[in-house]
Amino acid sequence: MKLLEDRILKDGNILGDNILKVDSFLTHQVDFKLMTEIGKVFAKTFESLGITKVVTIEASGIAPALYVAQELDVPMIFAKKHKNITMTEGILTAEVYSFTKQVTSTVSIASKFLSQNDKVLIIDDFLANGQAAKGLIDIINQAGASVEGVGIVIEKSFQDGRSLLENSGVKVTSLARIKNFENGSLNFLEADA
Repeated sequence: MKLLEDRILKDGNILGDNILKVDSFLTHQVDFKLMTEIGKVFAKTFESLGITKVVTIEASGIAPALYVAQELDVPMIFAKKHKNITMTEGILTAEVYSFTKQVTSTVSIASKFLSQNDKVLIIDDFLANGQAAKGLIDIINQAGASVEGVGIVIEKSFQDGRSLLENSGVKVTSLARIKNFENGSLNFLEADA
């Protein structure tokens, strides 16, 4: 998605060898016009699959997932990283390691929001090692629902997340695929959508 790639080049900041900071438009402050376009592209890509729910993980996946859900006219569910006192029954959980935060969290979704009839689209902001998507797939499988695909805003293609997901039979669609960070600049692969 050229609009997204241009925005990454304009406002993204490379930190070290493998971290891209995009907090001015995606992971802290949200550019709703860009999210609207992202929602449209993902919705068009997955519209023929009969998606009934969009699932993400808090926090930075919420914005793009919400815009995709709006375009598909289906509910959006986000997995919580911290269980609160109102989540008392029927909780589906998985352990997820965060590459950026370097911590493992137990993420959870109330089972009442997913059923065996649901066709789920996972949306997330980044794909690095694939652990967030893998945890969400585990939760969706616990509910007996089917994962129809994974939509990623920015993929770090030099890490193994895509192969982990595709080897488990899940289709991955990324809007911006970073080949590498070389001498302080980004190189892109051709995006999926």
